[in-house]
Amino acid sequence: MNSNKKAAKIVGVLFILAAVTAIIGLILYDPILNGPDYLIKGSEHANQVILGAIMELILVVSAVGTATTMFPFLRKYSETIALWHVCFRFLEAVVITLGIISILSLLTLSREYVAGGSPDIAFYQASGTLLKAIHGWTFLLGPNFMLGINTMMYSYIFYRSKLVPSFIPLLGMTGATLVLICAFLVMFGVIEQLSIFGGLLALPIAANEMILAVWLIVKGFNGSAIDSLSAKKKVSRNFHL
Repeated sequence: MNSNKKAAKIVGVLFILAAVTAIIGLILYDPILNGPDYLIKGSEHANQVILGAIMELILVVSAVGTATTMFPFLRKYSETIALWHVCFRFLEAVVITLGIISILSLLTLSREYVAGGSPDIAFYQASGTLLKAIHGWTFLLGPNFMLGINTMMYSYIFYRSKLVPSFIPLLGMTGATLVLICAFLVMFGVIEQLSIFGGLLALPIAANEMILAVWLIVKGFNGSAIDSLSAKKKVSRNFHL
């Protein structure tokens, strides 16, 4: 029981850490992602940009940590879905990492532009546009598309297994659906990801993660549900033997 509560607290803390570092990282990227003079501002605020990259690396570790820590609980209901959840969470982490690489590459480009004195600005602007586009797509596919799939899977298991109160996974599945819709709308150019409408569509999934995190830290997983799942798993194993 103590190990289950400890694992639940770890998951809760990792969810909060992932959310906080994601927001901080995006804010710290501002000089190199926004504004027409990003090729100059990026180099001027190099340490800030690097700190933003470190924040996102913490996000990557936290995302993988939530999946691997939840896996033993999710597999009690469905090992297949639990494995899919881990795989897609790793894919989300890989996509986010590609975004980090694009930002650090853009920082290198900015430094080269400033050090060059009077370089061919067209070349640097074209390269910068490409690197910013890569980051934009990874920002869409990771924190939106992959996140929606991941949240749908673990929320479904939480709802069916009763590991947490039903209102939490119901909010999670609703949020996952809306963030997936948001991802497709952004892909087809209907809305901007960083917009009021995009923010409204992402709000339920953000609320779900924070509510789930606090619940796991304070209450943990439902002990009776864990016992029931373990008993069913044992009976199923004995039957197949």
